[in-house]
Amino acid sequence: MFRLAFAITTWTLLACPVAAEGKKDPKKATVELGGDIADEALQKLAPANGVVASEKSWETLAKAWGIKDAPKVDFTKELLIVGTTRGSSFGILPVVKDGDLTISTRGTKDIQPGFRWKILSISREGIKTVQGKELPRE
Repeated sequence: MFRLAFAITTWTLLACPVAAEGKKDPKKATVELGGDIADEALQKLAPANGVVASEKSWETLAKAWGIKDAPKVDFTKELLIVGTTRGSSFGILPVVKDGDLTISTRGTKDIQPGFRWKILSISREGIKTVQGKELPRE
C-alpha cells in the first residue's frame, strides 16, 4: 500500500509540476462558469462575437443572466469567451492564430427548453481581432 501511495505521489509531482509548486498555469482559465436559463429571450444578450472585453459589459451580462458573485476580471489582461446552446450540453474552444481569436462550440443536437451557457477567461495577450473584426471596446 505504501508503494502505491508513493508511486502516485511521485507521478503527481513529476507529471504536474505546476500544481506541486503551487503556481497557476498562465494558460488555464481563471474564470470557468456555466449554467441553464429558462428564459430563451435572454440568450440574445450573449455578445454576438462571443467576447466580453470590458467590466461594464461583464456586469450587464452577469446581472441579466443572474450570475451570482460574478468573479472580478482584469480586462487589461483577460477576455471572457461566451457560448450558448439550446442543446443539453456543449463545449467551447477559443483558438488564437496570427492574433485573430476564433471561438468554436460543439454540442448535442437535442433541443431542450431554455438555453445553456458557458463563460471562460483567456489571456488577452496577442489578440488583435475577434473572428476577423476589431476587439470590442465596451
